[in-house]
Amino acid sequence: MADNTFLLKIITPERLFFEGEAEMVEFNTTEGQIGIYKNHVPTTVIISPGILTITMPNEEKEAALHAGFVEILQNQVTILAEAIEWPGEIDENRAKSAKERAERRLQAKEAGIDEDRAQIALMRALTRIQTIK
Repeated sequence: MADNTFLLKIITPERLFFEGEAEMVEFNTTEGQIGIYKNHVPTTVIISPGILTITMPNEEKEAALHAGFVEILQNQVTILAEAIEWPGEIDENRAKSAKERAERRLQAKEAGIDEDRAQIALMRALTRIQTIK
């Protein structure tokens, strides 16, 4: 590993999504956006839906990160994600339909609608749409 890189692992229930050297990783947490470099203070954070950006020595990658938590150590970051997708894995039409459905639910304000769930669905759909653009 280069002097300024750390090991990044992203694991989902279905697969090892990513494993490799990174110079920085950025994503949303319940406390706001965070950027992590090598030798970060060890901590654990909860993920909020948003775009994950991996900066590597010769390239940058983005993915739609939806939920999970992160263990940050000085030389390793492990993301345990409920759901994460590369742009090529996202169906744009499906994401747009999900966005419209969530917006209708939030605007209707009907009894029995779980507003928190609809808000999360909207955030996930928007994240997917932003990731593929």
